Amino acid sequence: MSNNWILIETFGEAEPSVIGLGSSPKSFVPLQKLFRSASSRDDARAATAEVLSGGSPLDGRSRDGHRRVLAEPLRTFAGHIHGVWLWLGRHEETPPPRDAAGAWQFNLTSSTASGSDDLLDLYRVPEAERETQRALAGAFTRLVTNRDESEAMAKIVHSAPGTIHQAVWTVRRDDGELRAAHFSCRMIRENTTAGDQVILRGITHDIGPAGEISTAPPPTILEHRVLEASTKDGEFRALVNLRTLNLLRWYNSEPPPNICWENLPHQPAPAIHPDDLPIAKQMSNALARERTSGVLRFRALDGGWKPMHLDGVLVSLDQHTTAALVTLTELERD
Repeated sequence: MSNNWILIETFGEAEPSVIGLGSSPKSFVPLQKLFRSASSRDDARAATAEVLSGGSPLDGRSRDGHRRVLAEPLRTFAGHIHGVWLWLGRHEETPPPRDAAGAWQFNLTSSTASGSDDLLDLYRVPEAERETQRALAGAFTRLVTNRDESEAMAKIVHSAPGTIHQAVWTVRRDDGELRAAHFSCRMIRENTTAGDQVILRGITHDIGPAGEISTAPPPTILEHRVLEASTKDGEFRALVNLRTLNLLRWYNSEPPPNICWENLPHQPAPAIHPDDLPIAKQMSNALARERTSGVLRFRALDGGWKPMHLDGVLVSLDQHTTAALVTLTELERD
């Protein structure tokens, strides 16, 4: 481990485990497998537990007094600690700089996403453009996903507590730089005043420039290039959860103009016109047999309703999971 920082996930419903050693991703490695020394393992567990219980950074000594112990929490905007950066070293050693990393969560029940200031720092988001919560689909606007995207989307559709996922995807930061990021997450069932909800708790760890990491996907993978090439002006591609009719992600650089989809506080809530919901459900059910099409009205930014023509086709995310790939077209005005 030498002088490296250790990234420990504390998502819950399982013992904390290691997901990063320096800039090297780790696959939920148990602490007892990483630390050969029982005393180091005990120091790591004690420091992690202290940060979780107190919520504050730790700068202390090991139990035998021979080493310095540093621990820094990674928390969401809501204050939940998703991970701990840990460093164990000699008192005369200088800790190295830490990688950028940020906590986030998806509420899979309400289809919303929330991050943290650490995550928005990683993305280089300007202060004036930071939002504490937005639609789940908004979380994918900066990401170039890898070949495992279908697997990740299938897990989101199923929303089964206990599910875990890890991937190296490319982040397109707001300053234009492409970074390789290691994503780790676990689904948790939470009891809230609104009832049971499934929460996907995660951490994004910047592991270096995308061009230097072999596992990072190229800026445009083949499947996305085909989708973009087949999309005409005025058309927009979206992946939709058939069970909830919620938007999973866009496949164009820009979504349709004047449509509410981001679920931002200063905008009307995204919605399909109530009178059109039976049509939407009928289209969803028909996809099991054939392609389907129709016109639906979506909530517009001005508070009104904007009609769009939809063409839907069934796509397989994995052997047991499907979603709708929908092409939305703006209607010509008379």
